[in-house]
Amino acid sequence: MLGATGCGVFSQTQPASHATGGKVGAASASANGGVIEYAVQPATDLNWFLPLFTGPTDTLANAQLVYQMFVPLLQLNNSYQIDWKNSIAEKVTYNSSGTVYHIYLNPKWKWSNGQPVTSADLVFTWNVMKAACASNAPSPWPYVGVGTGDIPNGIKSVVANGPYEVTVTLNQPTNQQWFIYNGLMQMTPMPAKYMDVKKNMTDELKYLGSNGPNMMFDKVVDGPFEPVYAKDRQEWVLKPNPMYAGHKSTVSKLIFLYEGSNESELAALRSGQVNVGYIDPSEIAALPQLKASGFTVAPEYMFAVFWTEMNMYPASPNSKIFNQLYVRQALMQAINNDEIAQDIYKGYAVPLHGPIPPEPKTQFYDPAVAKLYPYNPSAAKKLLEAHGWQLKNGVMTKGNEKMNFTMIYATGVETTVQEAELIQQELAQIGVKVSLKGMPFDQLISLTSNPKETNWDLALGSGWIYSGPGYYPSGDGLFNTGAPSGTGYSNPTEDALINATHQPYSSTAETMKHFYQYEYYTAEQLPMLWNVNNATVAVIAPNVHNVLPYYNGAVGIPEMQYWTVSGQ
Repeated sequence: MLGATGCGVFSQTQPASHATGGKVGAASASANGGVIEYAVQPATDLNWFLPLFTGPTDTLANAQLVYQMFVPLLQLNNSYQIDWKNSIAEKVTYNSSGTVYHIYLNPKWKWSNGQPVTSADLVFTWNVMKAACASNAPSPWPYVGVGTGDIPNGIKSVVANGPYEVTVTLNQPTNQQWFIYNGLMQMTPMPAKYMDVKKNMTDELKYLGSNGPNMMFDKVVDGPFEPVYAKDRQEWVLKPNPMYAGHKSTVSKLIFLYEGSNESELAALRSGQVNVGYIDPSEIAALPQLKASGFTVAPEYMFAVFWTEMNMYPASPNSKIFNQLYVRQALMQAINNDEIAQDIYKGYAVPLHGPIPPEPKTQFYDPAVAKLYPYNPSAAKKLLEAHGWQLKNGVMTKGNEKMNFTMIYATGVETTVQEAELIQQELAQIGVKVSLKGMPFDQLISLTSNPKETNWDLALGSGWIYSGPGYYPSGDGLFNTGAPSGTGYSNPTEDALINATHQPYSSTAETMKHFYQYEYYTAEQLPMLWNVNNATVAVIAPNVHNVLPYYNGAVGIPEMQYWTVSGQ
């Protein structure tokens, strides 16, 4: 799931007792009613409201709202484990070869119109997903998860065995954890009786696609909240869903608020217009005043990787430059991520060396990748010169080729602007000229997800949170050939190593051996230039409770039904 660098989301990796400020660890006994006013990441519009996303709409900001209205088939908790209590499925069984999976739905779940959530809803979702994966699917499709979890081509059949049981059969053996996390977890049920209204799937896709940007289309939901109204680039208002079968919210309204910049969001926190927000490290001087006013402040890391993208789509005029590994290596060695972490993010960031972050700590991180590309601009320049590049008028030139690139970056976040400017300066030291062009985050990912777009070479301000469509962090959908969330990188060895993580193995050690082989090779090959995983510094008003324990930091999708407001 794409997210803006410095975005208004955070991940629970520390106990709430580590936070400073107000008491948010436990709900007040008097907490009942009130309004949650939640700040969306700066300059980010919410523009898609179905649980099946397209490439340009697959943002964490969209998902945070969508999953307040739709319950996932499988919900992950802070430990990156399945939370069966809050999942549509009550259990999943599978055979030893990983070819057959039985999904048992919990009968407690109901749609907001009172009808039960059944296998018919899950099969309908699968049929839509499968059709939306086609390259000729009508606009705005295709579905962003094509290829991830080997969807749809790896699935032989999806069959309902009764109202609450579905059998999924695959074409070949798979690593069971990988398929559950990257395949089954994508299948968030949608209400078939309400949404399945067209006679053929092409018309159905057009119907759903045209209504995806309309939050009020979601009149039948099974999540803790249901829509009230939406004002584009202003606010999106929800209220508790009385038919929700899980923990019911006690607040009167939940409001997602558009923020034009970090400055406007900080002003909204101070004035009380926002009661759950964030502070950018560039505004760190405001923290003492916020703490003195009773706000809770907690730096939090997501299980995420942030990067500088390179336009390697075949249509890009500079793709042949970026397709050279030595060029990517030189660019990486010229970027000082330690300086970025300390000077720009004020220590609220950790340098990245590959596709898995060192913080938060997980079994997936291999420390060996940290030694691959230490900051060394002198070595970077010599590497380019060794391959025939020469400085001409301050720009590395080779024949008719020039390292004169346009970098687009997400506006609205001061630290991202500073990071773009610093990278521009650092690349200039090795003769790589970079022209900067800022734009809103949603516009940036619309450009970078379009293989035909040629008006950019480098892109800063996005990354990947391992929160769907792929949760098992083995790179499919990101770094394999034709990856829907990639930018044109293609390498058969990479494909083979990603595919090797999908196979069933006899032990956890064998499984992780293949995972580390994928991780090291990907870190070495640089399909993206690794940046830093920056913490979001969450700021919570003193009368709002239970935020940190229920933010669900493994995936960045909060369980807002547990948040309460006191003193109403």
